Amino acid sequence: MARHILAAYKEDLHIRFHGGEPSKPRGYVVNVHEIVRAGMVYRDELVRIEAFPVRHGAWREAYGYKVVAQDRTIVISGDAAPSETIVEHCDGCDVLVHEVYSQAGFRKRPPEWQRYHARYHTSTEELAALARKARPKLLVLTHELIWSSNAAAMVEEIRAAGYAGPVAFGNDLDVY
Repeated sequence: MARHILAAYKEDLHIRFHGGEPSKPRGYVVNVHEIVRAGMVYRDELVRIEAFPVRHGAWREAYGYKVVAQDRTIVISGDAAPSETIVEHCDGCDVLVHEVYSQAGFRKRPPEWQRYHARYHTSTEELAALARKARPKLLVLTHELIWSSNAAAMVEEIRAAGYAGPVAFGNDLDVY
């Protein structure tokens, strides 16, 4: 994929490097690390990152990630339907970053989209049940499919479904 993206941007890269613009000669270099199976995917003296399988419809390979640092454990669902593997890897983690769609908005979607989202993604109600079992110190919503809802309403859907822990509606560049 990275090779094809670079090929698609070949002319852009040429102009940036030879067209008079200031540039960083290696700024375009992609350092790819393919994840081909569950297990430890990175480790150094500061952090360990483990990939674990998640369910994402018909995809054979989809992964969530558990990031363990000296003072914090963060679990990232990836693009996923709810599963016990996410619960097991969080198990009281500091932060669970999980994708979610609005259950209220889902009810207004056409049947074919409802079938798709139910198989590939996680509703606010499903996420509330998962978070009650996983017990994160902070639940951060990501890859939010809001549809006709809004951030506050989605958090309220999670509350109404029985999850009382801290919840943040994730936005780019947020710090927790």
